[in-house]
Amino acid sequence: MEIASIGAGIPGRGNPPVLQDRIEQAFLEEMLKYVRPPSSQEGFGGGHGEEQFSSFMNREYAALLAARLDLGLGALE
Repeated sequence: MEIASIGAGIPGRGNPPVLQDRIEQAFLEEMLKYVRPPSSQEGFGGGHGEEQFSSFMNREYAALLAARLDLGLGALE
């Protein structure tokens, strides 16, 4: 696993995502869906809003991770 420099390949900074990054993003998005703790209805939990919009947060986290990490999924082609 290789880690790129901090500013390299971050979406929205002029570098279009390549197919390998998009595949890794989809993989990481699915992984994040299962490792995040469930939203709580008590205390400081986000309630129903957190449940509805957590997929958007997972997508953004996955995009940032895919841009910085090389999981080697592109080599499987």
